[in-house]
Amino acid sequence: MTEPFPLPGTPPTAVPATAAGHGDRPPPARFAYDAHTWREIAHLLANLPVSLIGFVYVVTMLATGVGLTVTVIGFPLLALGLTGARLLGRLERARARKLLGVRVEEPSRLPLRGSGHGSGSMGFWPRLWMAVKDPVGWRTVLYELIRLPWGILTFVVTLTGLFVLWPVLPFVVRGLANTDRAMVRGLLSPSDELERRIAELESDRGVVVDTAAADLRRIERDLHDGAQARLVNLAMGLGLAKEKLLEDPDAAATMVAEAHGEVKLALQELRDLARGIHPAVLTDRGLDAALSSVASRCTVPVTVTVDLGERPAAAIEGIAYFTVSELLQNVSKHSGARSASVDAWRSEGRLFVQVWDDGRGGASLDGGTGMRGLADRLGAVDGLFVVDSPEGGPTTVTAELPWRDRSGVLAEGVPPAGGAPARGRR
Repeated sequence: MTEPFPLPGTPPTAVPATAAGHGDRPPPARFAYDAHTWREIAHLLANLPVSLIGFVYVVTMLATGVGLTVTVIGFPLLALGLTGARLLGRLERARARKLLGVRVEEPSRLPLRGSGHGSGSMGFWPRLWMAVKDPVGWRTVLYELIRLPWGILTFVVTLTGLFVLWPVLPFVVRGLANTDRAMVRGLLSPSDELERRIAELESDRGVVVDTAAADLRRIERDLHDGAQARLVNLAMGLGLAKEKLLEDPDAAATMVAEAHGEVKLALQELRDLARGIHPAVLTDRGLDAALSSVASRCTVPVTVTVDLGERPAAAIEGIAYFTVSELLQNVSKHSGARSASVDAWRSEGRLFVQVWDDGRGGASLDGGTGMRGLADRLGAVDGLFVVDSPEGGPTTVTAELPWRDRSGVLAEGVPPAGGAPARGRR
């Protein structure tokens, strides 16, 4: 299996040049017509019809959408037009990738989640406004507007050069193609990291709000249906015992004994509820002891290995603890496993937690076992959640979290999410 996460102490694996965006430079131009040169010629000749289509589209879209913004349909038409511009940008990136060898990542999709109740889907008007102010769409519009004169120039020069400048045409084509490459990288590549992070944080904010609201509803439900109900029964029982204390002491003693049992059950439920909010063992003794505690309650034998050296921030510890807790509940209820393991380690400024079991497999983010909620919770703090669970097993779930010290400061040298070295625990 592909192993995307590092062992403790493993040095980072070098990223291939193509993945880093440095493998898209063609070989030096020369008088001979090689495959690179012919692909560049094809790209430059196609510039005119492609840029003409894009220019007509964006001019029509702008004239219609902007012109009708004074009416109720103006902004929806503009948003739809910018969404179409995103599609044009994707096609242009694909053409540049195929003919020019320019490898640029696709921009992030517009966030569709908000801070609403329930599914967290963004409402119509917030989604409309998000599409109207989409910087990716507007950069594509700018790209298409300046491409028409450039497309005419490259088409004429290349077509003429095929009959007039044949000996030096590869050098001319290379210069024109390099300008095309610069345009694609400058206007059609993903926006800078700050813009990408803003979009992600706008989406994650809704996840955090929804998660907090769900936790509060769970706590309220547990209190209402559990400890509160027992305390009400306890008060009624003690009231009846008080009435019978003089006329029937034996019955009163029996009722007090029953009330004593109810007190014990109510206290246990309150302890369980407090553990569900934030376990005392996690606060007092850290992640190692807390993971061992939650593993001891699993119905499957679990081996726990923790290699951290120091403690991360309390919020990160809490997320890691509850992630493992829910994953081990899934192991107990759904996996049919005979054994499991929990590993936690620190690497390159990130906290990794991995839960493995030898069960039947088949787990997924859409499997209805809380996986999607865990992925959303980790994503809200710039974490990653990877599930590898083929049918027949085994299942390996890896959570990656940013490492922050006890003051909440992000660790030095932290790579961006997804930047972990491509080495695995198992």
